Amino acid sequence: MNICVVGSGYVGLVTGACLADFGMTVVGVDKDRSKVEALTRGKVPIYEPGLETLVEKNMKEGRLRFTTELGPAIEEARAVFIAVGTPPRSDGSADLTFIKEVAESIGDHLNDFKIIVTKSTVPVGTGKMIEQIVQERTGGKQRFAVVSNPEFLREGSAIEDFMNPDRVVIGTRDVKASELMLDVYSPLVAADVPFIITDIESAELIKYASNGFLATKISFINEVAEICEAWGANVEVVAKGMGLDNRIGPKFLAAGPGYGGSCFPKDTRAIAQIFREQGLSFRIIEAVLQANDHVQARMLGKVEAALAALPGGLAGKTVGVLGLSFKPNTDD
Repeated sequence: MNICVVGSGYVGLVTGACLADFGMTVVGVDKDRSKVEALTRGKVPIYEPGLETLVEKNMKEGRLRFTTELGPAIEEARAVFIAVGTPPRSDGSADLTFIKEVAESIGDHLNDFKIIVTKSTVPVGTGKMIEQIVQERTGGKQRFAVVSNPEFLREGSAIEDFMNPDRVVIGTRDVKASELMLDVYSPLVAADVPFIITDIESAELIKYASNGFLATKISFINEVAEICEAWGANVEVVAKGMGLDNRIGPKFLAAGPGYGGSCFPKDTRAIAQIFREQGLSFRIIEAVLQANDHVQARMLGKVEAALAALPGGLAGKTVGVLGLSFKPNTDD
């Protein structure tokens, strides 16, 4: 199957390379000419273990190429995956400018039935918006189907997460679209990976709800760490005792300076704003946002106090910072 992946950032590159490795013929599209030229030379602009090797392999075998020309790539494809950025606005909501631009281009170049697949993390209602934009651009003269297929990639293990996922979520109202998506993911179907086939809105919410829950778990153990410190208890032992309960599990129970990276801060603020826009309050996530700000301020205060306690104070001292990425095996 011919696939067009719009956006050659983190999600787009991993998606394109892995789908090519599944046997699909993939064209990665990006408007950044220098990025496309670098990718064409086999140079991946981000650090992700195994990604450069996978890109190089599938380019050599003729299943993966890159271009700046969106129109022809759309026309040749049966499935168009949207993997462009959705940066946060000042109120926390996702900026869908790039999504809208891609939807307009798809509408302008729709020449036969295609599935339009959203990989980007987007608020509920985005699929319906894409559908409306494409309908308007085509005048209702072309058939297509919109699919929500959220990614659950962890930086540092993205290839493994794509190839061996906990689940694959497919949101669509179109039977043909769901069948085509199962064809795209046929190696995962054969491996008995769980598939959730649902409506678009539920699929869109699954991603935000998942990240919101994981951020909550991190904030919970950080709050527990504070009372452990007050009483002289060991938060690592407390976390281990909690994590051995199979209803809780050990992951995301490491106390630290709060959650960070490119997803959790953005997605927790976004889902809180989604609730506000419906006149609702996601009270747990609002508390998580406050708790994360608190633990970061508290950690910074500890560092400042430790530095101030140095002989002669901080003046003239050189401070070393060991590790700048938010987690191992990533350049983020």
